[in-house]
Amino acid sequence: MFYTIFSNMIINENTKIATVLKQEPAALDAIISISVRFTKLRNPIIRKLMAARTSLAMAAKAGGCSIADLYARLSPFGFEIDHETESLKPAEKSLPDFITSLKPRDISALDVRPVIAAGKDPLNIILEKLKKIRLGQALQIINSFEPAPLISLLKKKGFESYSETINDQLVHTFFYKKIKLPGEILFSVDASQNWEEVNEHFKDHILTIDVSELEMPLPMATILEELEHLPAKTALFVHHKRIPVFLLSELADRKFDYRIKQICDGQVDILIFKS
Repeated sequence: MFYTIFSNMIINENTKIATVLKQEPAALDAIISISVRFTKLRNPIIRKLMAARTSLAMAAKAGGCSIADLYARLSPFGFEIDHETESLKPAEKSLPDFITSLKPRDISALDVRPVIAAGKDPLNIILEKLKKIRLGQALQIINSFEPAPLISLLKKKGFESYSETINDQLVHTFFYKKIKLPGEILFSVDASQNWEEVNEHFKDHILTIDVSELEMPLPMATILEELEHLPAKTALFVHHKRIPVFLLSELADRKFDYRIKQICDGQVDILIFKS
């Protein structure tokens, strides 16, 4: 295979995939060739959503390969490897205190692989399980990958986490409850207040999309893509099949407000706008 070398860019395990692809778009095929798990990167919406957040080290872990595999494929493009940064790393990730102090009776296990294999979203099942977790206890999620969005979301809700990769098809992630939440409520997604008022306010400036038939993670990726180009003083009206808890956290980070209207089981309308 022939590669055209454009420049000598220095990369290390913390370099984001988006940075690599911006420097050399042709590196996409080289990355995808390493693992079938990277094929989703061919979808431009998913790529835009994930590449900016995923470092080479995170990609290697998710793809079931080594960081050396990625370096080997990227080097022909002229990328230089910063091994000095790696040498400053601890040789091994230390276990958090809560893992070493947990007793078997304090751990509740949940295998979500069958749910995902059936094409369903395990989030509601996970949230129900988490409601039963008390202080000093942990929920163990058994999956084939590290649930990064869930880790980010639950961190804001007072849960510590630790992920252990057993093999390239098995990852155990522990969520430890370290603080008591008011009323034991994990999430507040009741945002239906003044729905009609907000809808009326934007009635002549609404962009409508339907993501109800899209497979994960396309609904979230599609919505965020539309929001990047949403005209000023315009609301995005989304037809969805569920309340997207991961998206709500992302919207808050991006300074968007929203209203939710549950039409029936399997049908949810969402209005998203700049607050």
